[in-house]
Amino acid sequence: MADYYALIPAAGSGSRMGSVIPKQYQELGGKPLIRHAIDVMCAHAQIRQTFVVLGPQDDFFRRYDWSAYQGRLELLYCGGATRAASVLNGLMAMADAIDADDWVLVHDAARPCLTGELINRLIVEVAGDKVGGLLALPVADTLKRADAAGATSRVAETVSRDALWQAQTPQMFRCRLLLEALRSANAQHVTDEASAIEHLGLKPKLVMGSPANLKVTHPADLHFIKNNLKSCS
Repeated sequence: MADYYALIPAAGSGSRMGSVIPKQYQELGGKPLIRHAIDVMCAHAQIRQTFVVLGPQDDFFRRYDWSAYQGRLELLYCGGATRAASVLNGLMAMADAIDADDWVLVHDAARPCLTGELINRLIVEVAGDKVGGLLALPVADTLKRADAAGATSRVAETVSRDALWQAQTPQMFRCRLLLEALRSANAQHVTDEASAIEHLGLKPKLVMGSPANLKVTHPADLHFIKNNLKSCS
């Protein structure tokens, strides 16, 4: 029977946060943002081990006490220039520790409101799938395509939201399949693990996520979570 492992890519600088401190180390509820994700993954009974992919020169992570997770948390200082590169490097570094058919749940370091219930839902609905899948939400808002990039853009057209979903994480795939997908896909066009799988001609399963499973990208996102989602603090 296949085991389940978590992989958290955390090598980015979070430049859109406008801070010298990488996004994953911004404080939320008295602890770094990344710790919220690690807490949930390491506490989940079905996640055998959590791997965190850090930048080779990362000197922030070791400033915190992670002794509570001894044996459940493994650090990999092999992060790349992009998310796809970090996940690929992480999978290759994990290769000797896990089997090719084991499931890997890739989760954003800056998505702090993950719950054990969401992990359960993903595992239950995807474990029997031949491809794998991801948490996602149907798009509810009206979508507009801009005529140009930038703050002065105007509406070029209204885009139908029918059958459109907003991807979340974790995204869960077999180790071997995800390795193959990331190696073969053009990294410039891979924004998440599911898009790499799609490049193989496969169709990942969509599993209902949660509006609370937000990703912190801009300072306003962190402010919103601090003030409106008390369960994440």
